[in-house]
Amino acid sequence: MSISNFASIKQIGYGAMGLEGYYGDSDDAAAVATLVHAIEQGMMIDTADAYGAGHNEDLIKQAMAKTKVKPYIATKFGIVFEEGQSGSQLDTGWGFPLTINGTKEYVARAIDNSLERLGVEQIDLLYAHYLDPNTPLEETVGAMADAVRAGKVKAIGLSNVTAEQVLKANEIHPIAAVQYEYSLFRREAELEILPAVNQIGAAVVCWSPLGAGFLTGKVEKLDENDFRNNNPKMQGENFTNNLARLEAIKAIAAEYCITPAQLALAWLVAQGDSIIPIPGSRKTTRIDENLGSLSVELSAQTLAKLDVLAPIGAFAGATLV
Repeated sequence: MSISNFASIKQIGYGAMGLEGYYGDSDDAAAVATLVHAIEQGMMIDTADAYGAGHNEDLIKQAMAKTKVKPYIATKFGIVFEEGQSGSQLDTGWGFPLTINGTKEYVARAIDNSLERLGVEQIDLLYAHYLDPNTPLEETVGAMADAVRAGKVKAIGLSNVTAEQVLKANEIHPIAAVQYEYSLFRREAELEILPAVNQIGAAVVCWSPLGAGFLTGKVEKLDENDFRNNNPKMQGENFTNNLARLEAIKAIAAEYCITPAQLALAWLVAQGDSIIPIPGSRKTTRIDENLGSLSVELSAQTLAKLDVLAPIGAFAGATLV
């Protein structure tokens, strides 16, 4: 990969959020085993302090104790999940608001807490999960830069931001990565985010690169408590229409003798060396399947066909923050 901050890792990383039961029950022992496998495959491990209210970072610490391989860890701060901590209300469109705090004091405290939960002396990549609408960007990014100078953080990034915020933040301190939803299921990142990130020479880390599992071709019905029920693309007539559109994509995967998930990830990887998808899974076999996408070379004809089948906005349903 051409992005120096990520030279030591595979272009496909591992998103650990799903280990907290957002997509179904998860067992800690199995979760740790899955993390160990991802670490030993050289994948970036993506987490956040709010995932499981700190539990996700603790799982990673447990996994590190079971392997000699030093992982590349990216974590996030900003979502208030502890009692007694205040912040600004942010409507995400997911059916519930989030409380966000980006003040200098909160950032410093969150970093120290993540270091302790992870059991490391330095965080490889630290993101602002969401920017606090009532705290100046300069204050939040400045606090992150202070942590870099103190040796607590190696590189910083932003998540769920605008192109304007990316460029402004990069003037304060180099931004190594921007995390944003990007997949065949949702391509809006190509409009403004990708040009801005390319302008500053950073990476785009793609959350939900399989469309919250939709692009695997195996999501036909959601359980009542499934987090994805809040996604307009997976509701009612939108869901039915999107499943119909997916059939043509599944047919292309069959032509290559790969899974739809591998096709979706191979398409993302083909968008450039600075694109890093971070699919999540609770199974080591799925991790290996995802990594197999790195060996898939899609022809120019196939890439053009996918552009026709799944252009920006093709899948029905509003896009969310």
